[in-house]
Amino acid sequence: MDAMIKWIGGATAAIALGLAGAAFFTGAWSPAPARAPGAPYAETASSPSLVDSRPATKTATPAAAAPFTVKRILPIAGPIKYGEWHWDEAGIPDGPIVMTVDLDARVLSVFKGGYEIGAATVLVGTDEYPTPLGTFPILAKQRHNKSEKYGGAPMPWSMFLTSDGVAIHGGHVVENGYASHGCISAPDEFVSRIFAIARPGDKVIVTRGETMKLGDPIV
Repeated sequence: MDAMIKWIGGATAAIALGLAGAAFFTGAWSPAPARAPGAPYAETASSPSLVDSRPATKTATPAAAAPFTVKRILPIAGPIKYGEWHWDEAGIPDGPIVMTVDLDARVLSVFKGGYEIGAATVLVGTDEYPTPLGTFPILAKQRHNKSEKYGGAPMPWSMFLTSDGVAIHGGHVVENGYASHGCISAPDEFVSRIFAIARPGDKVIVTRGETMKLGDPIV
């Protein structure tokens, strides 16, 4: 379950995974520079002050999935702006879906069989309410999820990563100055495309400042 939180001022930068909530899950929402695999640097932002708050539980589930080679990085010119997203899977063969999230870049990349097919800026947690690092399998999906904690706030296209409600989801405008309580919030049209192809068990790898180039394994 997520409630948006606004940057009021300060000097810490963070952004991307929000805590989404179904009947048994919970979540909430802001931005630093360095593009995740295949995405240019996102814009930077000032530090936040939380309006709504909830502690985020770090419960990464280590995954032993074999790495595969990065075969394509989307040709994106310049930094990805807030609310911007890219998608191109034309001619890409079937393959496993793996997502990477770089908390410093605030960028989510989607790989299909090693080919980057999507990239977007996202909202993530703050230093006080961080998005957990690690490798997480998608535990469950819910198309029309709503937050019980935050007055039924819509969290559509939720893909839950932890048992305490950390999820990738839509439902909020991705713009400079906002953060989450741990969830990863992406533009609606972008996250709906992920939802259509991702399955329970697909891996989401959350790192801080790690980048990849062609030929590198995704770990």
